[in-house]
Amino acid sequence: MPIASMSTNLDGAFEACRRETAEWAKTFYLGTLLLPLEKRRAIWAIYVWCRRTDELMDSAEAQSRSVEELAERLDHWEHQTRSLFKGHVSNDLDAVMADTLDRFPQDIQPYLDMIEGQRMDLTWTRYPTFEDLKLYCYRVAGTVGLMTQGVMGVDQAYTSAPWSDSPDTTDAAVALGIANQLTNILRDVGEDRGRGRIYLPQEDLDRFGYSEADLMAGRLNEAWRELMAFQLERAREWFTRSESGVRWLSGDARWPVWTSLRLYRGILDAIERIDYDVFNRRAYVGKVNKLLDLPRSFALAQFR
Repeated sequence: MPIASMSTNLDGAFEACRRETAEWAKTFYLGTLLLPLEKRRAIWAIYVWCRRTDELMDSAEAQSRSVEELAERLDHWEHQTRSLFKGHVSNDLDAVMADTLDRFPQDIQPYLDMIEGQRMDLTWTRYPTFEDLKLYCYRVAGTVGLMTQGVMGVDQAYTSAPWSDSPDTTDAAVALGIANQLTNILRDVGEDRGRGRIYLPQEDLDRFGYSEADLMAGRLNEAWRELMAFQLERAREWFTRSESGVRWLSGDARWPVWTSLRLYRGILDAIERIDYDVFNRRAYVGKVNKLLDLPRSFALAQFR
């Protein structure tokens, strides 16, 4: 039914989105707290839509479903998403997304692309090349950059003159999403191994002489360390690509985005500190370090 005719507690639904974001995306959540309320709530709503999409494939319950059942779920979710973009909602979580789309109009394509990323997980458990992995990273995470860039907005100082054009932040937004997903992949190698998935490109394993059998055994040797050092450097390059777009963002968005970028990139440093042992240990940025980074990110946000 149209959102205008649906009785829903939007405040309560947005609060549910806040709690879910805080529980499942702690580093990301800290950055959102620096946004104005309207933008903050919109980002929470988008995050929860993305998580609902991800859970169709990755929840514990989904693991017991057949490929055919999961494909049917994704088809239904795509249909529901298309209806949502036409203003029709069926529950409170749909309603907060409809409210977000009303306040911050967006194109549907990134949402459909993310669903395509989930479809890749139906059939892809290995990635022969980085180009293959990059497509996956775009679909499941680069799309998030596209979903959120309209919420963040562009600094009016760049568009106030009659001859000014709005800067294109698309490439940087996608780059940040890809950087984040590459970081997730490197942090979660051990967890993904347990689900029979290897996201590290096969061409890279071959290049460094580290076999799939080595990975499945969790073998920590010099070949693994060299392979991981290469992967971390690649992820850092994607973070660097994304930095050029942050300066174009509206003043109230630069600090949160710098904070999220720097803290997520800090996970790469944490992987180095545990000597690349992502099989047995979890790499993360501690709460104290997160708080210490806030003034540094604030300082960066003052410069365009």
